[in-house]
Amino acid sequence: MSERKHWVGVVSREHVMIGVAGGFAMLNHGKEAPLKRLSPGDTLIFYSPRISYPDGAVLKAFTAIGTVGVKPAYQAEMRTGQTGFRRDIDWMDATETPIASLTDQLEFTSGNWGMLARRGSFEISGADAQVIRAAMIKD
Repeated sequence: MSERKHWVGVVSREHVMIGVAGGFAMLNHGKEAPLKRLSPGDTLIFYSPRISYPDGAVLKAFTAIGTVGVKPAYQAEMRTGQTGFRRDIDWMDATETPIASLTDQLEFTSGNWGMLARRGSFEISGADAQVIRAAMIKD
């Protein structure tokens, strides 16, 4: 079995919450390719730069964290009547956490991490995933 990976998806909070309520995630406006990079057991953390897309209020917070399920990406209808690809996620009970409270502890925020965010999703280290998890999940 391959080692578990950790991913950040960049999605507005409004869209994150739709996925959390439905037990799924969509990335890059429903594209399949970023979901195919995820493997069962991987961690997916959503970072929301805004409350809603495209012009919602600035948020800059981690808004959800979960574990990728075993079912591969599948196509589903989106609210707009279009179709997009989803991946089932086992979402954890998490607290929204501003990224500013963690930037001095995260490897990926050193330098110009905005270029990473523009990709829509990117891999992070296990250490970074643990810092975010510890801030979002209160055991």
